[in-house]
Amino acid sequence: MLAGDTRQRNFTWPEPDPPKPWSGDQASQFALSQKAIGFNCLDYSHNPESTLYRHRMPEKEYLDAHCKDGIRIELMFPSCWNGKDTDSANHKDHMAYPSLTIDGDCPKGFEQRVPSLLYETIWNTYAFKDQEGEFALANGDTTGCGYHGDFITGWDVGFLQNAVNTCTNLSGNIGDCPIFTLQSETEAAKCKMDMPKMLNDDDCKGPRQGLPGNVAVQAGPEYATMNSGNKPVSLYTPPAINTKAPVPSFQQATTALTDAYGGGISVAAVNHAVSNPVPSPVVTPAPVAPVAPVGPVGGAGAPRILSTSTYTSAAAVYEIVYEEVDITVTANAPAPSAPKHVAPRHNHNHHRRDGHF
Repeated sequence: MLAGDTRQRNFTWPEPDPPKPWSGDQASQFALSQKAIGFNCLDYSHNPESTLYRHRMPEKEYLDAHCKDGIRIELMFPSCWNGKDTDSANHKDHMAYPSLTIDGDCPKGFEQRVPSLLYETIWNTYAFKDQEGEFALANGDTTGCGYHGDFITGWDVGFLQNAVNTCTNLSGNIGDCPIFTLQSETEAAKCKMDMPKMLNDDDCKGPRQGLPGNVAVQAGPEYATMNSGNKPVSLYTPPAINTKAPVPSFQQATTALTDAYGGGISVAAVNHAVSNPVPSPVVTPAPVAPVAPVGPVGGAGAPRILSTSTYTSAAAVYEIVYEEVDITVTANAPAPSAPKHVAPRHNHNHHRRDGHF
């Protein structure tokens, strides 16, 4: 199955996401598929942002100013199956998203739930702080809206079914599943891959002028055009939509792993002219002060937990908690001032737990 669309170049829904549950067009499969992409600004000295909080890649000046531990790009796959087809012509039509993208109810005809997949990739964007240029995905996308992923199962069917039936510990820690033989991170780190000869002369780490394979940068907001080789061919068009990242109304994360360069995300001087690449100036905005969350944090009147789900990443277990927050306003007292991006009724907080908890 596939998640995301390599040609998408805009996010067509209000930001930040409206309070849940969603309804109408907000709950359409197209809307849910766009909300399944997230760009998590990482700063391990603060509390974390929510999973799938923003759905477009922040501009470089925002990343330079706020994301000192890089960015984690997130991709949620659909977890509702039609119960009969193991594939479809576009690798999508046999699957559907639940009503809240990560969780919720499956739509009619797709009632069979399958294990949820969330891909996470951390990029060390801060390694390029104050360098001119902008970040672009390898498909020529500077908006991030065209982020996408593939899943092809290679599991032995009987063993996988046994794992689904057996490994039901709500900790989300894969070490709690007794049927798996696990490899330590130290052992896994010993696995090395030699650079393929055909890529010996390619500068994969960057920064570089342009993208590997001479893929053209196409920012949109129009749907990307493609040639027969499935590469964007249009020249760069300045985006006509607001690509500023929403400013979080909370602080950010405490631990995680990054590599030296973050892999295949590139700092590219975009071709504003056909033959003369002109890098965009980098302007660092003033840091935004964290805003305290609304509502009580414990005791009487504390938020009611509606549901939780967990997943593991980088030897840590993450718990997603859906809370309902009730705020009482008296007739002769001013209403509490809610932070700009905090919904007064529903909060989706992403709390980190170490794997041994």
